[in-house]
Amino acid sequence: MEFGILTFFVFLLALGGMIFVHELGHFLAARWAGIEVEEFGFGLPSKKLVTLFTWQGTEFTIHALPLGGFVRPKGENDPNVPGGLAHASPWKRLVVLFAGPLMNLITAVIVFSILIASEGVAVPGSVKIDTIAEDSPAQQAGIQEDDTLLAINGQSVAEIDAAIAIIRENLDKPVELLIERDGEEIAITATPLSTRTAQQGALGVGLTYPTRPATFVESISGGVTITGIQAATIVYLPIALIQGAIAPDQARLIGFKGIYDLFNFAVEEDVTSRQESAAPTSGASAPTPRPTNYVLNLVGVLSISLGVFNLFPIPALDGGRILFTLPEILFRKRIPPEWENTVNGVAMLLLIGLMLFVNVMDFVNPAPLPLP
Repeated sequence: MEFGILTFFVFLLALGGMIFVHELGHFLAARWAGIEVEEFGFGLPSKKLVTLFTWQGTEFTIHALPLGGFVRPKGENDPNVPGGLAHASPWKRLVVLFAGPLMNLITAVIVFSILIASEGVAVPGSVKIDTIAEDSPAQQAGIQEDDTLLAINGQSVAEIDAAIAIIRENLDKPVELLIERDGEEIAITATPLSTRTAQQGALGVGLTYPTRPATFVESISGGVTITGIQAATIVYLPIALIQGAIAPDQARLIGFKGIYDLFNFAVEEDVTSRQESAAPTSGASAPTPRPTNYVLNLVGVLSISLGVFNLFPIPALDGGRILFTLPEILFRKRIPPEWENTVNGVAMLLLIGLMLFVNVMDFVNPAPLPLP
């Protein structure tokens, strides 16, 4: 595949980076809490290749599986080890456990803030043509990216939802679109097709609002808002499944291959859009394609997923360990460490089994990519 090698390195760097940032959060919080960390490993726990250096009692190492990292605090599961994690107060343990997922969520805020700063803030009040699908009714009619949609069949449109509603009311019927292009108003006739899927769009256009440059505050607040909304969506997902609000196949877990396929699509789109943007246009009126940022957006989405999923109250995950810590804070009575270790050990085996199943299903029955 043309982008195979590039996708592979982007996949390793992005996924490994998200895991590394997560573990860095645990490490920094442990050091702040005065908990000794015996090892900070680069890569998944496996055969140690080399020790880079030792700092304040922490051995920094490189392992054979170059994906992410891990932290090995002193006395992680033994409260009888002074200076260890399990020996620390419940509040300090909570800080250490929360710090990993929090770092992933902070990463998502930074990523989406960068995207908002580069793409600008939407200005409602007019509708702009953002994308044109290949061989679509819109492309065949001569509609171009960056055209401003003024009216459909004589009805003025200033909101995206209103434009979509009018198009759906006229499936398989020619509609007259009043377009503004380079300061001129142009009437174009196109036929939205009922045979096209919802993903393809009846006309094959992506609609958006015009944008203006975002201020620093708008970029940060927008990044926080997007991260919060997507995190809440993930939390609501199990409830939506139980209520039947979404189909199970729409909330399917994907493994490394599924994530790799997403990165493969994102890398291909980003590289292609930049090549087309840099290529000279054949005519003065031809629109210049805008570079896409699917890889960066995917990193933000996956960072949120990693952070939120680790906070679910599942034993062996950070959320499960937090759940075991709460009784000690609320009732000042600690659950016996032997019970906690046994439950976490069994849960870890089940999680490994689930991961194996999910990754096998990625090959046996690949999940459809949620393409834009």
